[in-house]
Amino acid sequence: MKNQTVFFKNNILIMDTATMVGPKEKEGPLGEYFDKHVENDLLGQKSFEYAEIKMHVLLFKYLLNKTKLKDTDIDASLCGDLLDEIIGSNFTMRNFDIPFLGFYNACATFGECLIVAAFMLETGLVERLLCSTSSHFSTAERQYRFPLELGNQMTPLSQITTTGVGATLLNKRFGKVAIDCATLGRVVDYGVSDVNDMGAAMAPAARETMLAHFAGTGRTPDYYDLILTGDLGKAGSDLLRILMKEKGIELGDNYNDCGAMMFMGDQEKVGQGGSGAACSNLVFNSYVYKKMMKGELTKVLLVPTGALLSKISSLQGETIPAIAHAVSFIRKEEFQ
Repeated sequence: MKNQTVFFKNNILIMDTATMVGPKEKEGPLGEYFDKHVENDLLGQKSFEYAEIKMHVLLFKYLLNKTKLKDTDIDASLCGDLLDEIIGSNFTMRNFDIPFLGFYNACATFGECLIVAAFMLETGLVERLLCSTSSHFSTAERQYRFPLELGNQMTPLSQITTTGVGATLLNKRFGKVAIDCATLGRVVDYGVSDVNDMGAAMAPAARETMLAHFAGTGRTPDYYDLILTGDLGKAGSDLLRILMKEKGIELGDNYNDCGAMMFMGDQEKVGQGGSGAACSNLVFNSYVYKKMMKGELTKVLLVPTGALLSKISSLQGETIPAIAHAVSFIRKEEFQ
C-alpha cells in the first residue's frame, strides 16, 4: 500500500450491473440509463422499510436472471444500506442462498463494498462477488430527520436521499471494465455539526482521499475522463473545488458529483441534489458503466463519500465525521 492506495495485479472485472430506482429518480436526467424503476415507492408494502427491502430482492433476482446465474454461483454478497443495523440488507439476504457480508460506511458504503470485494478476488480464493447498496427517501427521512407526516421544509443546503438499489457483479474472467486500484479513506472531522449540510461535512474527507490517491498513483486529475464524488451535492462539490485548489490542484470539467447529477428541478424541490447509500452506486452502475462499455469513457475515478453520524450522536451535539474511498475503473484494453 502506498499513500493508502492498493494496486490490483489480477483482473478485477465487472461481469454485469443492475439498477432500480423510484419515480423521482426515473424522471431525473439519468432516467434513461436505469434498468428498472417503480411507479410507487411503497410497492404495496406495509412500510417504506419493507418497500426498500423488496426493491433490493427484486433487483437481485433481476441480475441473477440477466446473467443466467444461480444463488450457488455467487461466492458472497457484500451489501449495505442506511437503515438501523442495516436491516435492509440483512432482510434482503434471507431470501437468497448466498453467503453474506454486511457493511456500513453511510453513503460511502458502495465504495467500501467494492474495495473489500476487490481484495477478496485478488487472493484468488473466490470467483464471483455481488456488491450492492440501497436507500430510500422515506426511510432515511424519518430515521435521520423528522417523521414524514410533519411535512417539514428542506433547508437551503439539504439533499434528497435517493430511492433505489444498485448492484455490481464482480468476477475474474469476464468483463470490459476493471478495478485497477483503490484508495482507502481515513475518517476526517472538520467540525461541521449541521445535519442538513452533509456536503460541507464530507467535502474535506473527499479532498484528503483524492490527495492521497493522486500522491499514491502519481496521477493527476486530467488522467481520468471522469472524476465523480458522491454525494456532496451542488454546494458541497463547489466547496471541494475550493478545497482542492488550496492544495494546488484544479478540478476541471471532467469532475462532477453523483448527487448533483441525480435530480433535475429548482432548489426548492431537489435541494442540493441526491444523497444516500444508493446514489453513487446508481450513477456508476447505470450512466458511467454503460458509457464505459461503449468506450465513451475509459478511465473513471469514483469517490463515494459518507457522513458517519447517527441519530444519537447528533442529539448529543457531536460533530459529523466523514469518510471517502476512491475506486479507479479502467476499460480492459487500457488495463492490459
